Amino acid sequence: MRNALAVFAGGIIGTALRLGIDRALPHSDTQFPISTLIINTSGAFVLGWLVAGLWTRPAVPAWLKLLLGPGVLGAFTTFSAVMVSLVSLGAASSWPLAGLYLLATLLLGFPAALLGVWLGGRIRHLPAADAGARS
Repeated sequence: MRNALAVFAGGIIGTALRLGIDRALPHSDTQFPISTLIINTSGAFVLGWLVAGLWTRPAVPAWLKLLLGPGVLGAFTTFSAVMVSLVSLGAASSWPLAGLYLLATLLLGFPAALLGVWLGGRIRHLPAADAGARS
């Protein structure tokens, strides 16, 4: 039950964060979806960092991994949001903008995830007390 509640609570947090960024950087269906790009790129980075670093530590409980991964980041980042933005831009005949958005998503998302994995791998090798002080 604790694991399910962790995912639920994380989902609430992730959704609130996403809503906050969407409200701070609004866009119409015919404009470049900068908020979705920022959300998914930063989420890819954070998930890479967590998976390669923090989650490799035995002391990190399963419920915390579930809260942060499927909970917070699962609600914060979504593939469906990327697809909705692409379909909306296409429906508005903004194909060049849709192509630019897809390219930006790929060119920023993969490196962000790789950077997160790389940085996470660096903290993985630190003693547990040092990792908290340096991250």
